[in-house]
Amino acid sequence: MTTMSNDAQGNNKGGTMETHVDVIDIEEHSKSGKPVPHAAKYIIRIDKQRYELTKPTITGRELLNLAGKQPVERFAAYQKRKGGGTERIALDQSVDVRAPGVERFVTLPLDQTEGSR
Repeated sequence: MTTMSNDAQGNNKGGTMETHVDVIDIEEHSKSGKPVPHAAKYIIRIDKQRYELTKPTITGRELLNLAGKQPVERFAAYQKRKGGGTERIALDQSVDVRAPGVERFVTLPLDQTEGSR
């Protein structure tokens, strides 16, 4: 989605167009292979649901909270990368959804013995 930049009277500034991306669907954009531009909002998929972010970074804890996985200590968040790779995200680890290859996220319940230290 793009918008033209206009002045206060609604006139196009000097005949130039500024491109501003309002919303980026990370999973769809990942398929294009192009770098993810800055946007006002980012759509990510966690498991089978889509969620809207207003910033490009999110922690594992925030992902699990967003997906309604409570208590977060009993779940693990994973980042699915383009091409099939999967990487576990620690609760306090920050992930930039604009990073190359980020496609979507999945959550899994931890076994009773996992995560307890």
